[in-house]
Amino acid sequence: MIDATHDAARRSCVASANGHPDFPLQNLPLGIFAPQGEAKRPGTAIGDSVLDLAGAVAAGLLTGAAAEAVAACRDGTLNALLGAGAAPRQALRAQLSALLAEGADAEAALGPLLHEADRCKLHLPARIGDYTDFYAGIQHATNVGALFRPDNPLLPNYKHVPIGYHGRASSIVPSGTALRRPNGQRKPAAETEPSFGPSRNLDYELELAIWIGPGNALGEPIGIGQAAGHIAGYGLLNDWSARDIQGWEYQPLGPFLAKNFGSTISPWIITPEALAPFRVPQPARPAGDPAPMAYLWDEDDQENGALALELEVWLMTPGLAKAGLPAHRLSLGDARGLYWTPAQMVAHHACGGCNLQPGDLLGSGTISIPGGDGSLLEISQGGRKPLELPSGETRRFLEDGDEVTLRARAVREGFASIGFGDCTGRILPAP
Repeated sequence: MIDATHDAARRSCVASANGHPDFPLQNLPLGIFAPQGEAKRPGTAIGDSVLDLAGAVAAGLLTGAAAEAVAACRDGTLNALLGAGAAPRQALRAQLSALLAEGADAEAALGPLLHEADRCKLHLPARIGDYTDFYAGIQHATNVGALFRPDNPLLPNYKHVPIGYHGRASSIVPSGTALRRPNGQRKPAAETEPSFGPSRNLDYELELAIWIGPGNALGEPIGIGQAAGHIAGYGLLNDWSARDIQGWEYQPLGPFLAKNFGSTISPWIITPEALAPFRVPQPARPAGDPAPMAYLWDEDDQENGALALELEVWLMTPGLAKAGLPAHRLSLGDARGLYWTPAQMVAHHACGGCNLQPGDLLGSGTISIPGGDGSLLEISQGGRKPLELPSGETRRFLEDGDEVTLRARAVREGFASIGFGDCTGRILPAP
């Protein structure tokens, strides 16, 4: 629901928040941070600062359901808050919007509770029990399928069922964490025998992260009409992919070592409430596509279940840095490139009785649109057409020292734009 917290004219007593590209007063994302030398705790990003939510509770600046929700996060994760559902989250948003507004009575008391974001360490916002990666970006699925099956890029099940697989949660890391290039078995078509060594075709994947809030009991499905209520927020996900390792290992059971060496997420959870003004209809299916089955169809979800987000991917290489050149934008996309809505992903995930839990993470699948590819595999057409950079370097796939940054921004006329914060990772040499 759109309310006073979304008012574009509303200004913050934190000066850097006014006009901030990601974290104006209208956003108020949730995360876990630690000031230098101190323990980690729940916080919210406001401009160039982070507000200590636990400190605000201790100072009596947050009360009632909002204070109880924050206090439940004393273990240094947001799982309890995510699992509490919409009501405490909405109460917290309303109180924070008033507390941080320009001219608020408590402005003087906020000083000790505001920390410079650049001097804080951002942690994973929740303890991730399980991670599931979907494949809902239809343009990406078509582009990749065409590289291997030009006459039949999409398999017969794609438009009937949200495709997904279970990944490894222990190697999901927050933005800013460097990852080592993985070793594994590789067997390109030109080689007669497989070999072991560092991935030669390392890639990024531009995805949305979908955070699960309240869960469901084992054996009890989540109806499509209730599925959106089980989503506690969104972020960005770079599901790094070792294409050559995957090409050798994935049949018949799917990705394994090609994915489990690491995935990078943005550290702030952008709440459904912050994104309310940016809900848009799910793009209509092309004529002739099968209608979703009843358990995946809800009129309100079709009318409001997609997100209007501009998505960007930026690459910084050692050569660009040495030449004093800025990062190179690889693509500009749109989150409406998803064939299935987040609610459809949740409903499908639980339709067989799988018990989702607070803090579980879903990946949307790589999001591409025409002219806005979400991976180097697509940009370089499988490595056959290397990308030329302003530094004179070329890239088929990622090289050691390359740094990839994902960004997302929600824009709608009449409302303050909000962003997700950076999702950045750098590739180190293989061990």
